[in-house]
Amino acid sequence: MSVFGIDYAWGRPGVPAMKKAGVKFAARYLSHDTSGKNLSANEARQLSDAGIWIVVVWESTASRALAGHAAGVADATDAAKQAKACGMPSDRPIYFAVDFDATSGQQNEIHTYLDGAASVLGRGRVGLYAGYGPIHRAFDAKKITFGWQTYAWSGGRWDSRAQVQQYSNDHYVGGVDCDYDRAMKDDYGQWRVGVSPAPKPQEEDDMPYGQLAGGPQTITPISLPKGRYKSIGFIADNGLQGLPAAQLRVAVHQGAGSWYLAMVTVDSAGGQTIVTFPNPGSTDGISIRREDSGDVPVAWEVS
Repeated sequence: MSVFGIDYAWGRPGVPAMKKAGVKFAARYLSHDTSGKNLSANEARQLSDAGIWIVVVWESTASRALAGHAAGVADATDAAKQAKACGMPSDRPIYFAVDFDATSGQQNEIHTYLDGAASVLGRGRVGLYAGYGPIHRAFDAKKITFGWQTYAWSGGRWDSRAQVQQYSNDHYVGGVDCDYDRAMKDDYGQWRVGVSPAPKPQEEDDMPYGQLAGGPQTITPISLPKGRYKSIGFIADNGLQGLPAAQLRVAVHQGAGSWYLAMVTVDSAGGQTIVTFPNPGSTDGISIRREDSGDVPVAWEVS
C-alpha cells in the first residue's frame, strides 16, 4: 500500500489545497538557490503543523553528481546545515539528485560523489533521486540506503528497493505545477519539524511452543515456516516427579524428503536440551517420537 505525496519547486500549493488533494508528504528542495526554490523553516513548520510529512532532496545542477568526492562532501555539508535549519532531525536521510539519463559508464563518478556524501552523513542517511539505472546500480553497490526513483529514463521498470517513486509529472495542486510521488515503504526518509517517524511496532513473534503428546511411541508433528528457526529446545520435569529422563527421537525435515535424525535425552537435572537444525534455511518441520513410556511431561519451543 503506497502513500501519496507531491514534489514542487518555486511555487507553493499551500496546506489547504494539499490536504484537499490527499497529500500525505511533500518532497522539497535543498540547494544553493536564493530565488525561492528551497524548503524554508516557515514552510517546514506549516507542513508539520498540518500533519504533512517532509522529504528533502539536494539538487544544484542536474549532473552535479559527476563532480566527484569533494563535491559530495561539500553538498552533503551544505544540505545538512540547511535541513537542520528547517528542523529536520539529525537521523533523517537526504536524497541527492541525478536529474538526467545517467549511463552505466558514469556510475563510478556517481558512486564517488555518494561516497563523499556518506563521509559527512553516514551511509544510512544517503539517498539518491534518479532513473532506474543509477538507482539500481547504486543499491547493488551499497552506496545508498534510500532511493527515490523517477519514471523518467526508467523504461517502465521499477527497483523494488526504492522507497519513493515519482510516477507522474505536470499536475497542479493549488494552481502550482507538481509531480506525483508515492512512498512504497514505511520509512521513506520522512520527517516533521523535530520529529522522526516512530518505528513500526515489531510484530510479536509467533514462536511455536507446546507440549509433547504422552504415551509410548506417540508422535508430535510440528510444521514450521521454512528458514525462520534454527533450533528446538526441550525441557522435562522428571526430577520433580521422581521419574526417569525422557527419551526422544527428533526428526528434522529439511525439504525434498531429507531428514536429520537425533536421539536425545531430556533430563530436568541438565536443564533445556537443544537440537540445532543442520540446515535451517530448508527446515520446514519436525517429527518428535517418544522413545520412553511417555509418562514424563516434556515441553518444546523453537527459536
